[in-house]
Amino acid sequence: MVVDTMNSSLTPILGSYEKNDCKFLLQETKCEFISIEEKEKLIQSGKRHYSELLNKELEPSDDYLNLFFHFTEKYKSKLAQHVFILAEKINHYQEGQITLVSLARAGTPIGVLVKKALEYFFNRNVVHYSISIIRDRGIDTVALDYLIKMKSYTPESIVFIDGWTAKGVITNELKNSILTYNQENGVYIKPLLYVISDTGGVADYFASQEDYPIPSSMLNSTVSGLVSRTLWQEPESQQFHGCYINRHLKDFDYSQWFIVQIASCFEDKEIIIGSKKDNYNIDAIYARKSRQKTMEEFISSMIKKYVIDDINHIKPGIAESTRVILRRVPSLLIVRSIECEKVKHLLMLAKEKKVKVEVDSSLLFEACALIKSVSIEGLE
Repeated sequence: MVVDTMNSSLTPILGSYEKNDCKFLLQETKCEFISIEEKEKLIQSGKRHYSELLNKELEPSDDYLNLFFHFTEKYKSKLAQHVFILAEKINHYQEGQITLVSLARAGTPIGVLVKKALEYFFNRNVVHYSISIIRDRGIDTVALDYLIKMKSYTPESIVFIDGWTAKGVITNELKNSILTYNQENGVYIKPLLYVISDTGGVADYFASQEDYPIPSSMLNSTVSGLVSRTLWQEPESQQFHGCYINRHLKDFDYSQWFIVQIASCFEDKEIIIGSKKDNYNIDAIYARKSRQKTMEEFISSMIKKYVIDDINHIKPGIAESTRVILRRVPSLLIVRSIECEKVKHLLMLAKEKKVKVEVDSSLLFEACALIKSVSIEGLE
């Protein structure tokens, strides 16, 4: 039996989305920024967890923004079709109220789009919240309590959404966190994950396994409601995980613009015609298992070839590689081909940040980035 001991002052954040598109179950916190290099040293020294540190997000260059606009135009129909596929699956498997819970931040714009697709194509009653999940520490249980105890959504109505998978670390974190939460609270939230691109072969439901540049992966907060990466807060505090609102980037915010661009494609009949009625079938299950095995072999080969001590320093796929170059200290960007348009933005970022690029035509993904092992000498 769930006992309501919630902090009644908890208030969701809207970010820069429209009021009914998304509510972030996050608490805006004050933040002292440090450089990316200093952050990397603190993380690798073990003195601080990555979820306790933020570097100040800078405005993207004009050239990079133009590439984002180009990729949005190029891939918006494909992404809209993939959003439709996810919405169709959710419509098929979920009865009654649908409580979409996206994993902030990569899952946030996808959650907004899937909500719109469920309403547009299937006339479903949907609410969408975005909550924090942190590697090694788990999902924000205060946020889950808020949904179930304060908002009275049924645990069975909760559906988890993310943008993509890679090695499966966050997927496993989600499943373990939800199983523990269910046991401790006597409820049943389905520990299932829906994603656009399941490149790691670990999601329960997916629209594609293709490693393509989902345009929202190219930017940080400026395509995710101006909300920063989430910051850890102990559950005992009875507060949501923290975040910083990047108001200084307001003039570069394309969060709502991006949603409009993709959702405008819903009117195209080809979105439905080009999708299978229900492509979560036995072939999809085999594809997922095969991909998972291939991913495990790939990670093992990377560890051996590049003598990597920490598996978290391997970031396979276009989206993960983008995140690394934007907010970590990469040592190497590996691409399958420098002629491939899909990695054009990665090559631009690598040039800007003086990251070495290596070409490997046998690479499993279009791209893979490696985080640099930094010197921590003199770190107090």
